[in-house]
Amino acid sequence: MPNFDLTGRVALVTGSSKGIGFALSQGLAEAGARIVMNARGLDDLETAAERLRGTGAQVDTLPFDVTDAQAARDAIDGYEADGQIDILINNAGMQHRGPLEEFEVDAFDRLMRTNVNSVFYVGQAVARHMIGRGRGKIINIASVQTSLARPGIAPYTASKGAIGNLTKGMATDWAKHGLNCNAIAPGYFETPLNAALVADPEFSAWLAKRTPQGRWGKVEELQGAAVFLASDAASFVNGHTLFVDGGITASL
Repeated sequence: MPNFDLTGRVALVTGSSKGIGFALSQGLAEAGARIVMNARGLDDLETAAERLRGTGAQVDTLPFDVTDAQAARDAIDGYEADGQIDILINNAGMQHRGPLEEFEVDAFDRLMRTNVNSVFYVGQAVARHMIGRGRGKIINIASVQTSLARPGIAPYTASKGAIGNLTKGMATDWAKHGLNCNAIAPGYFETPLNAALVADPEFSAWLAKRTPQGRWGKVEELQGAAVFLASDAASFVNGHTLFVDGGITASL
């Protein structure tokens, strides 16, 4: 199916050394894309890159801190000097749990810088090049918390709600330049970020009852959504948040 073929495209995936970022890198690579992997930790990044190369994928690495606007711009401009980024997946993120009335200001600021500011920094830096070419795909990783809240994670919920609206804003400003800007909102997936919850039998039992499909998601189940939104098959999809959540947002 040629509309889903990413051969010849280059995809930058932030926070791609593990978890959802690595799985999305795998999925895009299987669809033919060259992958530019990003993370702050050099050792983890190189290990992940070698693992992906072992599958036959074409992989570059681009280490920089997504919460540093100048570092992001310098790294992206440097890569664009010799190549181009056709697809961006803003995946880097963090979680910090705690009662809202006791939530530390520094923790709130750090969470917002990682989950929201980074999407603006990296998205803007990449979009400036995409606009000049008249095409590009930006996919932001939102969350089931983009539309739902749960006790103990109000700041995270705020950050992912912001991603949903920032995605709409990107589409509104940049669609006229040929860019498609969308988001994927994962439900509850087995990732290092959710390790404590996965290991909690009580929470896992609650999740199985709350989710119509009755289980945790597997990160590989996000790959199809990413390939679709990164491909020509989604040429008229813009400003949309695609929930991949086993039905949790559809059910009371």
